[in-house]
Amino acid sequence: MINSAALIDPKASLGEGVSVGPWSIIGPDVAVGEGTQIGPHVILKGPTRIGRNNKIYQFSSIGEDCQDKKFDGEPTRLEIGDNNVIREACTIHRGTVQDQGVTRIGNDNLLMVNVHIAHDVLVGNNCIIANNAAIAGHVHIGDYAVLGGFAGVHQFCHIGAHSMSGVGSVIVKDVPAFVTVSGNSATSHGINLEGLRRRGFSKQTISALQKAYKIVFRQGLTVKDAMAKVRELDHQCRELEMFIESIISSSRGVVR
Repeated sequence: MINSAALIDPKASLGEGVSVGPWSIIGPDVAVGEGTQIGPHVILKGPTRIGRNNKIYQFSSIGEDCQDKKFDGEPTRLEIGDNNVIREACTIHRGTVQDQGVTRIGNDNLLMVNVHIAHDVLVGNNCIIANNAAIAGHVHIGDYAVLGGFAGVHQFCHIGAHSMSGVGSVIVKDVPAFVTVSGNSATSHGINLEGLRRRGFSKQTISALQKAYKIVFRQGLTVKDAMAKVRELDHQCRELEMFIESIISSSRGVVR
């Protein structure tokens, strides 16, 4: 399971059933959960905690120092959950003390080839981040979000749950939950209908979100007035509350 050409520090911790390919390097203060597969030419640097049943492909660099010029060697960390697929040449950096000191990846995510996850980024669960997407520092990505290939996300942006960002999108403001955006700079293009249908959202929920979207993005209202009208639609719809919260909590403004 552990190739003889791999270099594993004695202070690293590998769970049962972990496999490590040739010429991979695992440093001290790295813990890898059971069943995780680490391909050849992978570098893992700590402090890093990786959960169970992940698959990390060749040439990925996981847990390296961040690129923030303020970083001065502080003991920040990276946490990765379970069942993630991290494809070739991905880079994921640890956090900074200017934030919470941690970069965190949840469960069941797919990071395609050459994705970059910068310091202090928080990624939820079941996200798809396509080839060559670049996520700057302090970005938060909600559950089931999809980022298209070559998308670029400015630091401190929030990407809402169940949103879809098209190929090549340049995102400099927050993307509300359930919304599709694309372009440079990104603009909104409606509710993420196909994604919601695939995940089994009811017709009633999708209809409510479409009505809410039109109120916020197509009627020329202020955010305050738009939110008041959206709240009149259906107080029992949890998804509407998620949509509202992703807008009113924004500090950068939302993509429109």
